[in-house]
Amino acid sequence: MKKRIAFLASEVKVAQTARDILVAKYGNVAPRDADVVVALGGDGFMLHTLYNVQHLDTPVYGMNRGTIGFLMNEYHEDDLMARLEDAEEEVINPLAMQAMDQSGKLHQALAINEVSLLRAGPQAARLKISVDGRVRMAELVCDGALLATPAGSTAYNYSAHGPIVPIGADVLALTPIAAFRPRRWRGALLPKMAKVRFDVVEADKRPVIVAADSVSFPDIDWVEIRSEPTIAHRILFDPGHGLEERLISEQFT
Repeated sequence: MKKRIAFLASEVKVAQTARDILVAKYGNVAPRDADVVVALGGDGFMLHTLYNVQHLDTPVYGMNRGTIGFLMNEYHEDDLMARLEDAEEEVINPLAMQAMDQSGKLHQALAINEVSLLRAGPQAARLKISVDGRVRMAELVCDGALLATPAGSTAYNYSAHGPIVPIGADVLALTPIAAFRPRRWRGALLPKMAKVRFDVVEADKRPVIVAADSVSFPDIDWVEIRSEPTIAHRILFDPGHGLEERLISEQFT
C-alpha cells in the first residue's frame, strides 16, 4: 500500500527546491493525514519537525538538505517509497525541563538533545547540583553544565568532552562546560529516570541562561530536568544507518 507522505522543508532554498521536486513525484498530504512525515533540512529542522508532530504519533524520516545531518538520511529523489518501507525505527524520549527565573516566572520546555545552563556574564557560573533530591555537588564553578540524552550525546555534549552514550542505554550524561572548581571535573552518568536540579548560586551577580535545545530563557534561579517517558519521538533511518550505528561510528572517526 502506497504511503501517504507529508513533505516539510526548512526555509533554505535547497530544501524548498527538494520539496517541490518530491511533492511533484510522490504527492503530498497534510501532516495529520500522513503515514509518514519527510523532513528536508538539517538537524535543527529535524528537531523542529519532531516537536511539531509529536502529538500525531507519526514517524519522521529526514533527508539531509542542511549541514551535519546526524539525524538525517542521505538525500535521494528516487525509490523513496522503497526506502520508507525498509526504514528502521528508533524511539527516543525527550527531556522535560522547568525553570524558575529571578522574577518568579516558571518556564517549561522539552529537549530532544540536551538542556544546557550557560553563564550570561563575565563571571563564572556557580551551580549547586542535586539528583533525586540529594545534593551531589554543593558548588560547581564553571562556564555552564548540560544534561544530554543518548540521542544528543554527540551534539553539544560531545563538544564539551562529555561521553557518547549508546542509544539503548537508560542513562543521561551530565557534563560540565569548562569546569574550574572542582578543577577538570568530567561529569557523571545518571539513570534515565533521575530528576536533576541545578540551583544557581548568586544568580543576580552571576546570571545564567538555560536552553532546552533551541529554546532559551535568561536570568534563571533554578532548573529541574527529567526524562519524559510519555512522549515518544519516532525517527526512521535507512537500514544500517540508524542512531546506534552512528553513535558507534562517531567514536572511531
